[in-house]
Amino acid sequence: MRLPIALVLAASAALVGSPGVITAHPGPAAFVRSVDNPWFPLVPGTTFVYRGVKDGEPTRDVVHVTSRVRVVDGVRCIAVTDRLYASGRLAERTTDWYAQDRTGTVWYFGEDTAELDRSGRVTSREGSWLAGVKGARAGIFMPAHPEVGQAFRQEFLRGHAEDHFRVLGLRASVRTPAVASTRGLLTKEWTPLEPDVVDHKLYVRGVGLVEERTIRGGDERNVLVSRG
Repeated sequence: MRLPIALVLAASAALVGSPGVITAHPGPAAFVRSVDNPWFPLVPGTTFVYRGVKDGEPTRDVVHVTSRVRVVDGVRCIAVTDRLYASGRLAERTTDWYAQDRTGTVWYFGEDTAELDRSGRVTSREGSWLAGVKGARAGIFMPAHPEVGQAFRQEFLRGHAEDHFRVLGLRASVRTPAVASTRGLLTKEWTPLEPDVVDHKLYVRGVGLVEERTIRGGDERNVLVSRG
């Protein structure tokens, strides 16, 4: 079922505080061509480089906003590529698809992900999903106007992609080699598929994601070192 444009805000509000709710996206006519939400701007040609650690290995994560588009579940989406290098070798490659509705809310429409062994062979595609395929549904990735306590489902493919997030704060302090702020957006992320794992993410207005850290159930951290 598709909701009329006038009900876009109501659809988003239905998710607030209820991350288990699965809602339909508001339909192709409710979306715009660009993603300019100030907390998660996706300007084609922009590259974000993060450095950190995962499972004891040093990592370098290169995220690139492409000019490529794909129609997913009837909606024109921007493709963002993500290449994770562990100890210098390509360990994961992912393409994500995002679109923004007229209210400014960014929706997540799917990902194509692959884990690679040391020889470059694909060992797993677990976590891949596409809205409209096999029961998968788009989720809200970034609200237009984040407020403390808001909670959303980011993605849904039962048993494979069930990430949620909650807004914890709007005045978080963050300092990375690329940016510093005392008004960061702090979120908590979790999934029922890995109930013992909790992540925190920090976003800076006008930049996007600047830091992510596993705070329970793992050893992973990434900070933004350059954006260009």
